[in-house]
Amino acid sequence: MILSSRLLVTLFLGLFLLLPSLASAQNFPAKPIKLIVPFSAGGPNDIIARVVGQRMSELCGQPVLIDNRGGQGGVLGTDAVAKSPPDGYTIAITSAGALAISASMEKVAYDTLTDLTPVTLVAIVPEMLVVAANVPAKDAGELIALARAQPGKLNFASTGAGSLPHLAGELFKLTARIDIVHVPYRGAAPAVNDLLGQQVQMAFLDLPALLPQVKTGALRPIAVGSAERAPTAPDVPTTAEAGFPDLRIENWYGMVAPKGTPKEIIAALHGLVTKAMADPAVKEKLSQQGATLIGDEPEHFRQFIADETKKWAKVIKDAGVETAK
Repeated sequence: MILSSRLLVTLFLGLFLLLPSLASAQNFPAKPIKLIVPFSAGGPNDIIARVVGQRMSELCGQPVLIDNRGGQGGVLGTDAVAKSPPDGYTIAITSAGALAISASMEKVAYDTLTDLTPVTLVAIVPEMLVVAANVPAKDAGELIALARAQPGKLNFASTGAGSLPHLAGELFKLTARIDIVHVPYRGAAPAVNDLLGQQVQMAFLDLPALLPQVKTGALRPIAVGSAERAPTAPDVPTTAEAGFPDLRIENWYGMVAPKGTPKEIIAALHGLVTKAMADPAVKEKLSQQGATLIGDEPEHFRQFIADETKKWAKVIKDAGVETAK
């Protein structure tokens, strides 16, 4: 009888402590949500966040305020989320670089899987391999043959050292066993400009950044790094079709919250964002940007981040990429 009484008291206390968070989750959101985008306005990360955030706002009846905090390849804005109160009112949609690559390249102030709480993988955007108009190669086989005939003579552009486009090029070098030289830029726009100016010969970049120039014929597409052909570029083969099934290269963007955010709030955020992503208008707008919406469960996203971290850490090691750690 004494044991039963103690058990009842324990259960009562547990329920009493749980009630505030349950009530908070039921009322969530009760004020505006700040959605940090760790890049400047206009890029793929920003576009995805604005389209999804607008629909979230319509669904929940509270403003979802976009806060662009660029710097250090997405690290600074992501770190701002890690240091925010764990109440669900400061979150981010951030990138593969900030969540799964940067920690292998440099010292960062946060650990993705301990200082942040994954909410969901929002979208995947394939990387496209293109060549400048003066490069004679028409497909992957011809490009590799050209690179092997001129070791160290062909350059590939990226959006910066340690960025996904950089590591995509390094993985291409390893997979195809070729010697090409990395040329880092501060973003996609200057990289594309020098591709158009034929200062560099090739690049892996987010498909949306290349699509306008590919459609006009100013840049020649070689392959996309997705499992299936991109609907916005259906004539471009996948890297697997080009003979490289292990050259799967996709950028991705996911929602995270600060460590310690209550599970009930994470569940509320997950329900809100996945409902927004399921909207046909949202799907249509983002498919035009080459993005595929995902919307997985938090634990699945956590494992996805862990797997991607291991994948790119191995590429960095195997390619001998110089790091700042």
